[in-house]
Amino acid sequence: MVFGFKNKSAEEDRPEDSGGDKGLWGRLKSGLSRTRKGLTGGLAGLVSGKKKIDDEVLDALETRLLSADMGVELTMEIIASLQTRLKRNQLSDVDQLLAALREELLAALAPVSKPVELYSAKPWVLMMVGVNGVGKTTTIGKLAKQFQSDGKRVMLSAGDTFRAAAVEQLQVWGERNDIPVIAQGQDADPAAVSFDAINAAKARDIDVLLADTAGRLHTQSNLIAELQKIKRVIARELPDAPHETWIVIDATTGQNGLVQAQQFNEAVGVTGIVLTKLDGTAKGGITFAIAHKLGIPIRYIGVGEGIDDLRLFDAEDFVDSLLAVEE
Repeated sequence: MVFGFKNKSAEEDRPEDSGGDKGLWGRLKSGLSRTRKGLTGGLAGLVSGKKKIDDEVLDALETRLLSADMGVELTMEIIASLQTRLKRNQLSDVDQLLAALREELLAALAPVSKPVELYSAKPWVLMMVGVNGVGKTTTIGKLAKQFQSDGKRVMLSAGDTFRAAAVEQLQVWGERNDIPVIAQGQDADPAAVSFDAINAAKARDIDVLLADTAGRLHTQSNLIAELQKIKRVIARELPDAPHETWIVIDATTGQNGLVQAQQFNEAVGVTGIVLTKLDGTAKGGITFAIAHKLGIPIRYIGVGEGIDDLRLFDAEDFVDSLLAVEE
């Protein structure tokens, strides 16, 4: 058995679905398995034979938190809190240690685990930003399908006019799910595409407009200025829009993802984060580092290739899946 925390009552209530034997909760655990292994793997051996938790165990846990990319500042805060509990004789065994760790991790994520007020306007406009290769266009396609399944009329705006495949990729998603896509030719003005999309969405009684933008480095000032122009055009055509601006971050990039979020937030005011490819990294602790440093709500996480593997972020589910026992 792999050492870890198991919240039995919580797990019994986890939703299942028709997407396979694992269900939604099982796929979340599976998707975070690499981070979970790095976080708690090996601690069982350190605890074995000990009558009580000691500083050696906390030192080992500290190393694992840092290796998971949780960040130095937050890691030190967590370990300091656990050391205080240890001195107060509140960590007498493994169960108490893991229960305390669960409390600390939940406290770190609670401020960013906030449901977004979807569809508060019509059309509700979501602009997606991020660097190249993070899975932004794919994320838009998956979100579009989920919103459509929720009974909403969805439209896509192909604002990534610099990458030829981006427009085609979005159009494939649209055709596959009967979702209209507003697009122009390659190298067209992205702000003009946004202008057309906003007016088309209003004319066609669209509920949700998802606006793609070109992937760019956070250091490219000219392209960042273009993002700001897109936001101005959208706001001019539809007051208070875009209603949300989300940045897509590839979890495998670790601390670099934190830097991206910081700089995009300064440039365009990010209101939400989508963290993708968590299944491909042992450094899922970056989720906590982002929460601790920025306090920007984490809206969705991606833990696999399927549409259902892009899921609404829930702090309790996330923490429990990291500390769960593997059977």
